[in-house]
Amino acid sequence: MPSNNKAKLPAYKFSLSKQKSRVLPYGDAKQATVKEFPVSKSIAGVLMNLKPGGLRELHWHANAAEWGFVISGNVKTTIIDPEGRYEENFFEAGDIWYFPKGHGHSIEGLSPDGTSFMLVFDNGAFSEFATFSITDWLAHTPKDIVAKNLRVNKEMLKGLPKGEAYIVHAKEQDRKKSLKAQNSPPYTHKYRLLSQEPYRKTEGGTLWIASSREFPISTTMSGGVLDLKPGAVRELHWHPNADEWVYVLSGKVKLTSFASSGLASESELGEGDIGFTPMGYGHSLQNIGSGDCKMLVVFNSGIYEEISLSTWLASNPGQLVADNLNLPIDVVRKFSEKQLFIIK
Repeated sequence: MPSNNKAKLPAYKFSLSKQKSRVLPYGDAKQATVKEFPVSKSIAGVLMNLKPGGLRELHWHANAAEWGFVISGNVKTTIIDPEGRYEENFFEAGDIWYFPKGHGHSIEGLSPDGTSFMLVFDNGAFSEFATFSITDWLAHTPKDIVAKNLRVNKEMLKGLPKGEAYIVHAKEQDRKKSLKAQNSPPYTHKYRLLSQEPYRKTEGGTLWIASSREFPISTTMSGGVLDLKPGAVRELHWHPNADEWVYVLSGKVKLTSFASSGLASESELGEGDIGFTPMGYGHSLQNIGSGDCKMLVVFNSGIYEEISLSTWLASNPGQLVADNLNLPIDVVRKFSEKQLFIIK
């Protein structure tokens, strides 16, 4: 039965661009976790900028995997897995990485004009500012134990930071070459997303997506880039297996959300805003700006699944659809017989 309650949906929009950054000499970061964006219980995000020579120090995340997208500039990453296998990769704009939960890694900005990237985590309670950093760890471990582990004299460790450095300065080196022989893991942590053929392309826009099918190491997250032309609509659909987290890189978009029981909402997102749609909620995205709208879309499942309105209706007998929608059969026969995906 239809619900007569007057409950309202929470805000599915968060303006990351308006948040205060953590600023350090060689970089800055701002985050959106469940603390700042309460509806996003399953996914968190961090926008980070590194100045030339800026190095996000060696660290790991105990409660979340990390999915990264390079917005501008060039990046070098290092990572080690529990088998002791090490990989070093170089990234440019449009590339993504995935680091499994608990794997130690670092991120270095290589561009003379600075580097910008978005980090997305499969746990809304994650905090980039409460991560397990090597400087923080060694600063809070007795120096005799640290010295024994590093096989040096305690007096030699006077230069160690007194606490977490977070972003340090990388000394000059040949940053475009691997500096260490690699015992690489079976699956690479790097995927050249925007260099691949799109997952779907129509007159109204394009979606590039990388799931565990295309990017095997990315077992808990899928993600990509959605580009919508002015006026185009990413059709009504839902994801049966994952929440959806959206970050607007450029342009303006309207997000509609349907939560059943007569509950629905609309949110207008601009550059620097985040949108969120819980698993199973019906939703759409419409470009309401004058130019193209480009978004990151990230899901907390390594398997990408969706069910669209056009596919659903086309799969059912016409008269059944007509009876459900109280429309003449002649009208129903005008509906699309295949998935629309993006409508111009």
